[in-house]
Amino acid sequence: MPVSLSPVTIDFMKVAVLVGSLRKESINLKMAKALISLAPKNHDYEIVEIGDLPFYNEDLETDAPPKAWTTFRERLKAVNGVLFVTPEYNRSVPAVLKNALDVGSRPYGHSVFDAKPAGVVTVSPGAVGGFGANHHLRQSLVFLNMPTLQQPEAYIGNGAKIFEQDGSLNESTRAFMKKFIDAFDQWVLKHS
Repeated sequence: MPVSLSPVTIDFMKVAVLVGSLRKESINLKMAKALISLAPKNHDYEIVEIGDLPFYNEDLETDAPPKAWTTFRERLKAVNGVLFVTPEYNRSVPAVLKNALDVGSRPYGHSVFDAKPAGVVTVSPGAVGGFGANHHLRQSLVFLNMPTLQQPEAYIGNGAKIFEQDGSLNESTRAFMKKFIDAFDQWVLKHS
């Protein structure tokens, strides 16, 4: 007789939001905050700071690694998924985001990213919407064994024009991002 398994549900879920821009008025930071406001209320989406992480250097990987590394790793271990919101720098991801990936994936064999579901949003003032950064980041996520949401893709171009005066998303962008965050939320539930 076949065994019937009930679907797994999570009443409460935590998602780390990593923003690849350090600028206070960054359109990617604004997008991250907008996505958090659109996420289901019973799920905790929280921005995890990456700007204070010392550059990864294996020489510092001792019994007492930098406190910022330890704090970051512990926070990422405690989440069900990771949402990346980033600009594109020179057709790739900003150094601060790549450094966060390096810090979290080390020491070898102890990656805090392993098997965590991921989503990628790139926002750019240009028309291309950070396509290069989006795909470079996805290459790293494959190596890190992070199942990454494939659809809908989120390359948001003309980023300076998508926000209203009060900082909220314009209507059409809001509708698309709501569709994205709902799909991502389901992706995390499915892969947690």
